Amino acid sequence: MNKPHDPSHTLINRDLSWLEFDHRVLGEARDPANLPLERVRFLAITGSNLDEFMMVRVGGIQLLRAQGVVRKDASHLSPHEQLQAIHERVRRLVDDQQHCFARELTPLLELHGVRCVRPADLTADQHDHARRIFEDEVFPLLTPRAIEPDAIFPLLMNLVLRLGVRLAPDPAAVPGGDPARPRYAFISLGKKLSRFISLPAATARYEYILLEDLVAHFIDRLFPGETIEECIPFRITLNADLIVREDLAADLMEQMEAVLEARKQSDCVRLEIDARVGNDQCAFLQEALGVADEDTYRIPGPLDLAGFMALANLSGFDDLRNEHWPPQQSPIVDPTEPVFDAIAARDILLYHPFESFDPVQRFIEEAAADPDVLAIKQILYRTSGDSPIVAALMRAAQKGKYVTAVVELKARFDEARNIEWARALELEGVQVIYGVRGLKTHAKCCLVVRREPDGLRRYMHFGTGNYNESTARLYCDASYFTADADLGVDASQFFNAITGYSEPQAFRKLEMAPVTLRERLIELIQSETERKKQGQPALILAKINALVEPSIVHALYEASQAGVEIRLNVRGICCLRPGVAGVSENIRVVSVIDRFLEHARILYFHQGGEEKVFISSADWMPRNLLRRVELLTPIEDAASKQKLIDILHICLADNVKAHELTPDGRYTKLSPGEDPPVRSQQRLYEIAREATREAAQLRRTVFQPHRPAG
Repeated sequence: MNKPHDPSHTLINRDLSWLEFDHRVLGEARDPANLPLERVRFLAITGSNLDEFMMVRVGGIQLLRAQGVVRKDASHLSPHEQLQAIHERVRRLVDDQQHCFARELTPLLELHGVRCVRPADLTADQHDHARRIFEDEVFPLLTPRAIEPDAIFPLLMNLVLRLGVRLAPDPAAVPGGDPARPRYAFISLGKKLSRFISLPAATARYEYILLEDLVAHFIDRLFPGETIEECIPFRITLNADLIVREDLAADLMEQMEAVLEARKQSDCVRLEIDARVGNDQCAFLQEALGVADEDTYRIPGPLDLAGFMALANLSGFDDLRNEHWPPQQSPIVDPTEPVFDAIAARDILLYHPFESFDPVQRFIEEAAADPDVLAIKQILYRTSGDSPIVAALMRAAQKGKYVTAVVELKARFDEARNIEWARALELEGVQVIYGVRGLKTHAKCCLVVRREPDGLRRYMHFGTGNYNESTARLYCDASYFTADADLGVDASQFFNAITGYSEPQAFRKLEMAPVTLRERLIELIQSETERKKQGQPALILAKINALVEPSIVHALYEASQAGVEIRLNVRGICCLRPGVAGVSENIRVVSVIDRFLEHARILYFHQGGEEKVFISSADWMPRNLLRRVELLTPIEDAASKQKLIDILHICLADNVKAHELTPDGRYTKLSPGEDPPVRSQQRLYEIAREATREAAQLRRTVFQPHRPAG
């Protein structure tokens, strides 16, 4: 067997793959099958995704280049070459975003009665209304900041929309100064003011003016007596790829607070500025911020597309959004009966958001209230702002239960919220562990120890998503409830390993990163390879969010070369190159982009007919497998296993919202052609709804005789 020899031929660059994902999301914003505000939502998601990419990836690569690193990555690109390719791809993406907004969505929204009014187009009534809003609600909050010549440029907050103002020269204000030298100032619009200022509707159902246009229109009020030569929006992106040096930190919480503070003054990796800006002001900002031409983006339309999520959520316009798919109550978990009774009777597998997240929340809330529950141990990676799960843990501690919460302070962009939760939990008597030194704790697990007539019993929840009831309505994730004794022992050992100093013990069923998980995955892949070589059937199915880890990619290549059929559903980054003759012709990769974010990790290995199915918190990336605490959970219950296999087949059969990865690293949108259309998310919702309907019908047809009292 000839192994792949040139990494540049067999691995796709991870950052370019990330940008391809964002482009697929943009495809949903451009898809006329989606209703107008749904398309705006997808456009806003592309803006948010690109913001994160610039902060956490471009900033890090820029640092490598600045440090003179020339070592090539797994795709055989140096930092300099990566940045060149990234800038080219980002500019194309930005052009496509702006084209989508200006040429497609703006006229479509106007057609449906949602209109953005430019200052020059305000009617007399609208102008009066806009002035009142500005004077009463906006003007009191704004503070112009003059930039003194040769003074130290002030620190600017990340991703905040600002107006850059160029004032006419005033030689008298600077003795001996250049009489032709312009003066500059900026105005921060902050994040509290509404971006969309409602106006009295003149010709549409809803008319608004953007905040930056409103302030620019009345800019004279902020600079009385001055001549305003230019007023344009701009925004900066700071490097958020900051590393926590835990070996130097006596207190991790203090270190994380220092990281949050450091982000405010890290290097600027991107300057976005209105395309109408003059060369003088653009050059001034570039020099002050230390931004090169390649990192400056002149935008011909509105900046901060992520902010348009507020427009997508505009109330009273449900007719401009796709049909609502409310989460269904699983018939397996009766909302009128205790969750523990349901789990004791059988293992339970739920698939959110098609099936409600309520049982997960109830599991923890009932544990907090149940007098027979003695202990609760839980990992909190990302939670909601007003988390009922965290509140339940506090109540449990107040009742004297043993409550342990592993709060991951290093959850990127949720650090501040997690610091607040950690402090609040500690005040209520919860034992809080700030993750594991040197690793992020990303596993999704909750262990409840309950006293029952025959002794202590452990109840577990393992998941692929966070304990966040808000995102559980938006993300596709699996939840698994079980009272399996072996998994209970494993769960106890797992928590002991990450909360104490004990070495991780050998688990009976679980696999844990960074200890055994990667090796177990490779072992499972290689087992399929060997079975195929021996003439046995072999099949690998996997649904993950990202595939980057080179050792797994090459194990899959070897399996493909042995003839193993491999079908992968990879939502985002995929460095594996499918369909390469002699390397990966037996591998097919698809990505589904639909109304819910594909987030579940589900794995299937044929294993000679003894099918093995797993759920996991880990993607197939070096960071997950080597630098995070993750879990791989086997699903052995027959009904739960079959449910996951069915989900895999449905997702892999999607030909409506799926894209297929081609050998050159690009994606092709699939279409049904002559085959029946399969939209996987719609199909999964219909299955959940039908199960709920059948259960309700069954309850109605059960006869309960009325028995007379006595």
